[in-house]
Amino acid sequence: MDDLLRSLPFRGWQTASWVFGEGKERDGLPLLVLHGGPGSAHDALEGLAALAERGRRVVFYDQLGSGASDRPDDPSLWTVQTFIEQLQSVREGFELERLHLFGSSWGGMLALEYALTQPDGLASLVLNSTPTSAPRWAEETARLAEGLDEQEFRRRHICRLDPEPEVLQRACAKFGKQVYETMWGPNEFTVRGTLQDWDVIDRLGEIRVPTLITSGRHDECTPKLVEPLHEGIAGSEWVIFEESAHMPYLEEPERYLEIVGDFLERVEARR
Repeated sequence: MDDLLRSLPFRGWQTASWVFGEGKERDGLPLLVLHGGPGSAHDALEGLAALAERGRRVVFYDQLGSGASDRPDDPSLWTVQTFIEQLQSVREGFELERLHLFGSSWGGMLALEYALTQPDGLASLVLNSTPTSAPRWAEETARLAEGLDEQEFRRRHICRLDPEPEVLQRACAKFGKQVYETMWGPNEFTVRGTLQDWDVIDRLGEIRVPTLITSGRHDECTPKLVEPLHEGIAGSEWVIFEESAHMPYLEEPERYLEIVGDFLERVEARR
């Protein structure tokens, strides 16, 4: 399975992007993948490229300020609006007129914002470990973190694999610290950046597309945080991965690919 690297212009900077399944016979709609963070990179999600084998393009990109994309030194850039506009530029660059949108963690938050502002052509959402409220996240993760140092918190509630997979290590090595600290804060359970008041719970009823929600049984994004998402989006499906924390696509990859792939095909069968 070959990938094709492209550099796409965005506001005078460059977005590093990758497409799998290009030039191959395909019947399925493309899947655009949004990584987490804010400030992480696409690498940890690369396993989703296997969905191209089921007859669709799978497109990844690194968000501005992280990964292999340009990293302007300007904290004023790190807003939800910047990343919505970059997402739109990637969509236009790949001519994704109709698409499925996948987001994990912060990427899921971005996917929600995009679905609420620019829903045209959106066939479905897949939201992994996605909060709906930063204040609620801060309260719940502070409870989980009680008595744990950051490394133990990570081992229990972010990725339970030991050692951590190479793709996750690679994503961590490309981390955009300025983006993370500006938008979120110093760590997962101390939210004091520009997203500290972010909350879309009251707007979830506006989302009308088929939605698959995934999370891990040991996830920092606990069921208490995911329930409002499931309840707020009418008809949404929610799958909990019993052996996973925040990254079931790494912790239970075969089952994850099967569930996501089957969901996308069910959505397309309704067309």
